Amino acid sequence: MIAPGGTIGILGGGQLGRMMAIAAAQLGYRCHVYEPGRDSVAAEVSAQFTCAPWHDEAALARFAEGCDVVTWEFENVPVAPLAPIEGLLAPHPRALETAQDRLKEKRFVEGLGGVPAAYAPVDSAHDLAAAVDRIGAPGILKTRRDGYDGKGQWRIQTARDADAIRVPDAPTIYEGFVEFACEFSVILVRGRDGEVRFWDSAENTHVGGILATSTLPASAMVAEQVPAARDLAAQVAEALGYVGVLTLEFFATAEGPVFNEMAPRVHNSGHWTIEGAATSQFENHVRAICGLPLGDTATTAGQVVMTNIIGEDAQAAHECLGQPGAHLHLYGKRQARAGRKMGHVTRIGAG
Repeated sequence: MIAPGGTIGILGGGQLGRMMAIAAAQLGYRCHVYEPGRDSVAAEVSAQFTCAPWHDEAALARFAEGCDVVTWEFENVPVAPLAPIEGLLAPHPRALETAQDRLKEKRFVEGLGGVPAAYAPVDSAHDLAAAVDRIGAPGILKTRRDGYDGKGQWRIQTARDADAIRVPDAPTIYEGFVEFACEFSVILVRGRDGEVRFWDSAENTHVGGILATSTLPASAMVAEQVPAARDLAAQVAEALGYVGVLTLEFFATAEGPVFNEMAPRVHNSGHWTIEGAATSQFENHVRAICGLPLGDTATTAGQVVMTNIIGEDAQAAHECLGQPGAHLHLYGKRQARAGRKMGHVTRIGAG
């Protein structure tokens, strides 16, 4: 167990790290953020900040020397530079290696009995044509690495659309379209002793590839499919020897839950847990990686709706403060670019 006063290293300086650092402070821990960009909203609420490239071995070593444990707040942290500090990391970097490659991720989940959308690796225009011919259209061509919030994706409605796409000079994957009724996520926390706890699953809506709302309670269809989805998520966590908060996203379909993707970290669809659950995802992540007992994950309100605040909408965000049950979180970002997550508001109701 890491005693109060210890230091948690956070790789990445965005809003997830910011909320993690706030939760850590409440438990008596200091946070040290490592982030290549100078403008870090996580660093603003942390005790220390190292601004250096991911591949700066000396800077990463100095950072690690002052940390009792190191975690990350987004899954695109390069894995190779982490080898010298592997013993400090929680979760283990094998989770990053799996999640960073969509092809590897889908094969891994299939090996555990999960069902992803039909897919095929694509490395050339010929591969794409063959994939569309076999799987059909519509579908989505995605970069295997680094895509996030709809970036690095090309929608293909017909085979003719595929002919017009210039395949990127990087590994990609083609995924067939899934006929689904709604989307939901399974968020769990796994302790160092292997204990697993789940939060209730929110029903998610996306706009332009970006999460717009997460709502609880979810529909009856989601509720019916949560047990199978949880079983898969628990198997993923066990296979990875995972420690911390892990998220799997699913499509609810007539045939059952279809796996979409995993995020080895705290997740946007779990922001509602700050006010809507007995223990938030951020606090439980800190508890898990520090070897503390896990907190109760029960939902504490009859109805919870989390809404992302995107781009210029942040300028009017304070208007929600006059609404009963509204809890506003702005992330301190200076530029309100289109599509940028600036904050969120969680509305708590009796249901």
